[in-house]
Amino acid sequence: MSTMKDLYQSADFKSEKHVPVIDAEDSLKKGSALQVNINVGKEIPHPNTTEHHIAWVEAYFLPKGEKFPYQIGRFEFASHGGSSQGPNTSTIYTQPTVTLVLKTEKSGTILASSYCNIHGLWENAKDITVE
Repeated sequence: MSTMKDLYQSADFKSEKHVPVIDAEDSLKKGSALQVNINVGKEIPHPNTTEHHIAWVEAYFLPKGEKFPYQIGRFEFASHGGSSQGPNTSTIYTQPTVTLVLKTEKSGTILASSYCNIHGLWENAKDITVE
């Protein structure tokens, strides 16, 4: 029997277009806001067509020493070139890029996941230190 953890894939984002890349400072001062950018296809652009696209990105923060993460965002990308005329007939495409702001009093790990409608679930993580 497979579980969800068996389904997540990971790789170096410089060679794999499905990995959610987390861009954020490595550390922040207690009480400060941290801007977090998540981009799927940062080095190698991911196709964004009706047939092949990133449908969503989720972000979580796991404080150091805690068991469960906090969901800090879920972002869906709904436009992939489809219209009432059929697949890839529109000029509207949403890009799998998001920005969010996080405040925390504890160090921890930002966890990101993405879903490609053809290649499944992908994950990445970045440690953050609060000083």
